[in-house]
Amino acid sequence: MEVLINDFSPGLFVVQTILLLGLIFLLVKFAWKPILTSLNERESGIKDALAAADKARTDMQNLQADNEKMLQEARAERESMLKEAREIKEKMISDSKELAKVEGDKMLKQAQVAIESEKKAAVADIKNQVAELSVAIAEKVIKEELSSSEKQLKLVDSLLSDLKLN
Repeated sequence: MEVLINDFSPGLFVVQTILLLGLIFLLVKFAWKPILTSLNERESGIKDALAAADKARTDMQNLQADNEKMLQEARAERESMLKEAREIKEKMISDSKELAKVEGDKMLKQAQVAIESEKKAAVADIKNQVAELSVAIAEKVIKEELSSSEKQLKLVDSLLSDLKLN
């Protein structure tokens, strides 16, 4: 320390002090304001970025909530559409069964009516054929019976005896 006191020069001290003050003045005048300005800008940029991140996070949460709500609504709508489709399918099936039954009954009745009319026509045809056969047989029998005059006289006598006169 003694060496420092012996080598001390007051003129040099004053010059160094003036240079230091001048350097501080120049730094304050030209460098301090831009440094503070850039630090303030950086600080505000960081604050803005944090605020934007918070806003983005809340927006994301809101979007997720909205998406979940929309997904639930879509599921509910899908379920209602499926239920409605099932009901329509069941109604169509029951209507088709009922229509088929009605048509089947109608066709069955028509078939029964057709069978009955065919039966009546067949019975009438059989009666006509039986009548024709009966007439043909009777004609042959009568021809055979009346082939001789003796048989004819015998037939007339039996018929007359059967007749009763009043």
